[in-house]
Amino acid sequence: MNQQVPQENDRQSARKGFGVAASPLNSVKLELGIILVVGLLLWLAVDSITADFANQLLILAVFGGTGALWLVFRTRRTLNQLSQKGGKMTDKQVGEQRDETHETQQK
Repeated sequence: MNQQVPQENDRQSARKGFGVAASPLNSVKLELGIILVVGLLLWLAVDSITADFANQLLILAVFGGTGALWLVFRTRRTLNQLSQKGGKMTDKQVGEQRDETHETQQK
């Protein structure tokens, strides 16, 4: 078997719990998760909103299309900001961008 023995740093990070490496796209990932959860809830509730099957499909299609366009817009904006800053962002810049996105979403 070709198994590698975990190093001490790997064991320590595993004990800390679930975490995501710092990335400029973490805010987009969070928004994707929110859109998926809201979409699932909408899918479950759409039958209560309207009984017409065509209207149900229309509601879900509009939500899905809007969510997809929003994610494309946010991803392109984040990547443009990253490329303008020379392709690299520090952890501090990633945190500032996340805070800025969070403040914008709360307004």
